[in-house]
Formats: sequence, structure tokens, C-alpha cells
Amino acid sequence: MGARVAVVGGGQSCEHEVSLASAAAAVEALRSVGHEVVAMTIDPDGGWRDAHGSSLGLDGAVRVLSTCDVALPALHGPRGEDGTLAALCELAGLPYVGSGVRAGALAMDKWTTKLVAGAVGVATAPGVLLTAVAAPGHAWTRPVVVKPVAAGSSHGVSLVRTRDELAPALAAALAVDDRVLVEDVVVGREVDVAVLGRPDGSRVVPPALEIVVDGLFDLGTKYDGTARFLVPAPLTDAESDALRAAAVTVYDALGCAGVARVDFFLTADGPVLNEVNTMPGFTAHSQVPRMFAAGGTPYPALVDLLVRDALA
Repeated sequence: MGARVAVVGGGQSCEHEVSLASAAAAVEALRSVGHEVVAMTIDPDGGWRDAHGSSLGLDGAVRVLSTCDVALPALHGPRGEDGTLAALCELAGLPYVGSGVRAGALAMDKWTTKLVAGAVGVATAPGVLLTAVAAPGHAWTRPVVVKPVAAGSSHGVSLVRTRDELAPALAAALAVDDRVLVEDVVVGREVDVAVLGRPDGSRVVPPALEIVVDGLFDLGTKYDGTARFLVPAPLTDAESDALRAAAVTVYDALGCAGVARVDFFLTADGPVLNEVNTMPGFTAHSQVPRMFAAGGTPYPALVDLLVRDALA
């Protein structure tokens, strides 16, 4: 028997449009497998709307949520994926798909993620944390990647090859966030690993995905179609085992739930963690659904599984 599922899309982050696409795909998939769906959207200014575009207000949204069995928050980035919406569901007593408040907040913060990964023996790129006050005094000594600490979809991320590029890159990142991460460039293949935590404590890891791109996998290449996704990624058994172990270790250390995407650089010395997404892009053509499809779980079945696991 199907459940009454609230699917929330949109949000106040720079990933608003991507989230709308994820939510629309999830709505269609859930309906195709027999669930009743209540679709809601959060506007860029924070207002809530129903499926017809009528304003709900937060109090109205909570009333609607209270009529549902479970929620699927299809929000990416700050004010959604960072545990914000999970907190609302917790306070409303509503089961929800995905990671809880703590894991969402930890994983959204790339600096904290690096600290957690290092504590459990998973390598990350050497880097420093800068604030707006400290950034002007940071000296360029070698090529680096500059990124906001807590933003999504590669907004504000720059590859800095020369000294002259550093100040504009820091300014671009600080326009998105008040803290910036400056990391050494890691030479390696970009490989994403999906981890699904089941209610019985088991971990499902479908075939990994390799991103092949000429240069940096940035905001432009992420959505302009020039990046190629190889699924399954061409990996040796040893490489696959190392990536799987590192991904599950980080997933568990952060306390993730549901499905998360753990992104790595595969180097000559093994996997180096890049970042963790607790609510990754979620259309049928997004990386995580592609990985599960390669492992034999098509998109509607994956979304159905996530909802049933949340209810369990």
C-alpha cells in the first residue's frame, strides 16, 4: 500500500532550480509506484507554496506536513540539505528521507567534513580555512582550489593557477559564504561513490561513477553537458574496494542516513575525499540514480526504497 509522501523542492540556496528538477522527478517516480504525493515548494525568499502555487506560509506548510506519513526533502545546499528541513520534520514528528540534523550540518561544512575524515583515517587535500578578515593576507605559493565552505553546486569554486588569480577567486567564494577553503590541487581521477544505509544497519554501495572532464568539474561543466559520466567507473578490484571502504567510513563517521554521495579523487596513493552530499542531485539522470541503475535498481524503485526505509 502506498504512503502519503510530502515532497519539498526549491529552497533558498543557489541550487533552487536544480532542487525543483529533483523534486519534480521524485514526484513523478513516487506516483508511478503507487504513492500519494503532496508536492510543496520553498521560494527563494523562503515562502512555502502548494502544488498549485498558492502561498501556504510556514504554519500552513506544517499543517500539510502533519497530514503526511513521510517527507522527502529534495533540497540541495544551505537552508535545506544542511539539516534545516530535517529539523523541521523532527519538530513536527514526521519521518523523512535522508540524513538527520547533525549529519546534514556536518557534511554541508566542507572544513568540518575534512576534520571528521581525517579523524577516521580518510585522506583529504591539504588546505586552510580563511575568513574575510584573513583572506587578504593569504599568500599564493602554488596552484590551489578556492571554494566556499558551505555552498552547493560548485558556486564560487575556482582553480587558481597564478598569483594574480587568487584575489578574484577569494572574492568570488566570499560572495557566497563568509568562510573559504583553500586546498592544494589533487592530481587524480574524479570518482563518486553512493552509499545507502538500510534500517538493518547494512550499507549498499552500487557501482562507482567516474567524471571525465577537461579541466575543473565546475559549475559550467556540471550542467553544460561537456562532462562525461562513466558508470560503472573503470576500476581495479583494489581501487573499488578502497573507495567503497573510504566512502562507508566517512558516511558512518558523519552519521549519514538514507543515500549520500561521497566524492573522491583517486590518486596514485589511494582515495582522497573531496566532499559529501547528503541530498545529491536526484533526477533520473543525476549521478546517484545512475549508479543505482547500473547496480540494478531503477530510479522509481530507488525513490520507493528510500521512502519505505524512512517509514521503517
